[in-house]
Amino acid sequence: MGTRGSADDRAREADNAAKILSVSWRRALDIPDGRVENTWENRLKVAAMVRETRPRVVILPYWKGRHPDHYTCSVLGYEACFLAGLSKLDPGVELGKTASGVGRQAASFAPHRPFKIIYATLYYDIRPTFVVDITEQFEGRLASLMAYKSQFSDQQAGKDLFPAHAEIRARVESMARFYGALGGVTYGEPFLQKEVGLVDDLLAVPVKSI
Repeated sequence: MGTRGSADDRAREADNAAKILSVSWRRALDIPDGRVENTWENRLKVAAMVRETRPRVVILPYWKGRHPDHYTCSVLGYEACFLAGLSKLDPGVELGKTASGVGRQAASFAPHRPFKIIYATLYYDIRPTFVVDITEQFEGRLASLMAYKSQFSDQQAGKDLFPAHAEIRARVESMARFYGALGGVTYGEPFLQKEVGLVDDLLAVPVKSI
């Protein structure tokens, strides 16, 4: 449903971006763009993937934002992670009861919940819980973004929503530098967690107060 590019364009670009980032596994679920809904079936689809991949950390979009798909994914992802840990729930059997039948193979995967769920806050004006130093990864991050040529090339469609090609690096870099400055590094990526952090050694926290 995006303004720019076709589904085939996006798929090719996603593959190219994954190669740049050396991604070893990537999958897009059958949840339509522009129609991401927090339904029982969609929660089961995501829960099946959580059981299959068994992540220790899950990164979700922040629960507020401009795009409905993004903030819906935040709640959908959290609830799916909870369901994935229920020992008496079999996502494969439950999905088999639906019209799609997607995820029948999930029956072979044991229950699992990630240790941490964190939220990406880069595009929402909120003070992050912590910042990750991405100085060494910044150029690769930018290159993976620019792999989506249908989105970031100069064109008439969507020109009011998308920055001009020449401005993209400056915008991305300025944001990374801002959050990097909060953590005392060159480039930073901000994240939020809901729970309180526990510190054993205050002097091991790398950011000084003054």
